[in-house]
Amino acid sequence: MSTGVTATADAFRTTAPRPSFLLVHGAWHRSECWDLVRKALAADGWTARTVDLPSAGPQRTPAAGMYDDADAIAAHLRQADGPVIVVGHSYGGLPVTQAAAGLPAAAHLVYLAAYLPEEGESLLSVHGHGGDAAEDLLGTAPVVFDDPRTALFGDLPDEQAEDAVSRLVTQSRRSFQQRVTRSAWRTVPSTYVLCEDDRALPPALQERMSTRASHVERLNTGHCPFLSAPTELATLLGRIGSKAVTSVSSRKG
Repeated sequence: MSTGVTATADAFRTTAPRPSFLLVHGAWHRSECWDLVRKALAADGWTARTVDLPSAGPQRTPAAGMYDDADAIAAHLRQADGPVIVVGHSYGGLPVTQAAAGLPAAAHLVYLAAYLPEEGESLLSVHGHGGDAAEDLLGTAPVVFDDPRTALFGDLPDEQAEDAVSRLVTQSRRSFQQRVTRSAWRTVPSTYVLCEDDRALPPALQERMSTRASHVERLNTGHCPFLSAPTELATLLGRIGSKAVTSVSSRKG
C-alpha cells in the first residue's frame, strides 16, 4: 500500500503544473519595486514576471486609467503558457480584480495590502468619495501622503527609504475613479496578505476587505514588504504557490 501511495505522490509532483508569478505594482510605483522579491523567488526556483501599469508615470491625453491597467495585466495572462499567480499590491488589487475575471491562466490571486473591491467600487469609493465628475478624471496626482517616507516606507532604513521615495512617480487620477465591473475573486481562489504595521492602507480597512478572500495571511510589516521584507514575502508567496499547485491539479481532475 505505501509503495503505491508513494508512486502516486511522485507522479503528482512530476505532472502538476508549477505556476509562475505576475507581480503587479501599486500607485506611484513602477515594476522595479519588485526586483528584490523577484530575485528571492528565482533563488527558490520560481519564475516571476512584472508589468508596468500605464496609469503610473508620464501620461498621454487622455490619461490611462484602471481599465488600461487591467488590459495590460490581461495581455500578460493571455500570453502565459501555464497557470499564473497574480499578485496585486495596494491600488494594483483593483486592475487585478478586473483583469483576471474569466481568464483561465489566473490560478490564484494574492492581494498584498491591496484593495479587494466589489463590482461597482473604485479606489475613491472605497474611501467614501464619488469622484465621477468628468473634470476630476483629468491629469495626474502626486503622492497624496503628506509624509510618504513614513506612510509608505516607515519600516525601511533611512537611506533605503529615501531612495524609494525618489523613485515614486505621478499617478493618473482616472485610475482612482474608474469602477470595477468584474470581480475575479468570486471565481478564482485568493489570498489576502494583511500588513499589520501599514500606515498607508489602514489595517482595519484591510481586515474588512480580506473577508472576501479565500485565505488570509499576515505580515508584521509596513505597506511595502517587497522592500522591507523581500525574503519573508517571497517565502510566503512560494508557500502560496505550492498550495496553488494542488488547487490547479484538483480543479483539472
